Amino acid sequence: MQLLMNSLQIAAAYILFSLGLTLIFGVMRMVNFTHGEFFTLPLLVMGVLVPVLLGANVPLVATYALSAVLGISCTLLLGGVIYKFALKRFQRDMTGSFVVSVGLSLLLQGIFLELFGGVPSRLPTLIEGTVNVLGAYITLQRLVITCCALLVAGALCWTIASSRLGKALRAVAEDHEAAMLQGIPYRRIALIGFLIATGLAAVAAVLLSPVTVSSPIIGNDYLIRGFIAIVIGGLGSIPGAILGSVLIAVIESVGGYYFDPTWATITMFALTMFVLLVRPKGILGHG
Repeated sequence: MQLLMNSLQIAAAYILFSLGLTLIFGVMRMVNFTHGEFFTLPLLVMGVLVPVLLGANVPLVATYALSAVLGISCTLLLGGVIYKFALKRFQRDMTGSFVVSVGLSLLLQGIFLELFGGVPSRLPTLIEGTVNVLGAYITLQRLVITCCALLVAGALCWTIASSRLGKALRAVAEDHEAAMLQGIPYRRIALIGFLIATGLAAVAAVLLSPVTVSSPIIGNDYLIRGFIAIVIGGLGSIPGAILGSVLIAVIESVGGYYFDPTWATITMFALTMFVLLVRPKGILGHG
């Protein structure tokens, strides 16, 4: 039960991150390597702002709230700029989007390193205490983080499945030309989808900020695991992204406990290669 609880809290963050990746791929048919920087920026902003506000005697909860709002806002602004001036021109162009997003990722990492420095930092604990859930012990802070992440993921799944915006996103992902013939504004829907994906990465970072170390390159770790999750589950498939995230979280938790974290990582890559050989579209992929 303890390993199951550990897997759940790891999976919750991976789900939010990989949902953003798969949403961008499904709507715009491109691979976005700057997604890791959308996760990094809120952590860096909060790493600077939280100590400043605490030094000004602002309450801890208000400090986190204000820092989170600013971090998410900065990330959405960055995402909008990158979309408008770079990635907008490479929609449905896998090669072009790959080259441009990799270059932008390296550029942003250099900028972050120059602005925020390379020393890792950790924020103070937001919620104290430990609870027992069905015989498994988990800190109250991690329990709240896991519940919030799952609620956000659930809200997104409902939006995609039931709302008017979700239907437009699904129509564009299925056939953007047919969707435009039905009066759906493809470019506006693509922008909205990109900003939603950017916001998911930022929200994941904000939720994890009290329990993770921030650095200018931390997004790389989540980017690798996010891509593994969507490749295993199926590119462009939201249920596939969730399934892939859960699988790699279980491998990371169970493998790290019984063996070594290195072997857990090797197992993830081995599973990815196996899925690509047996089912290139992913377990739940459609195309």
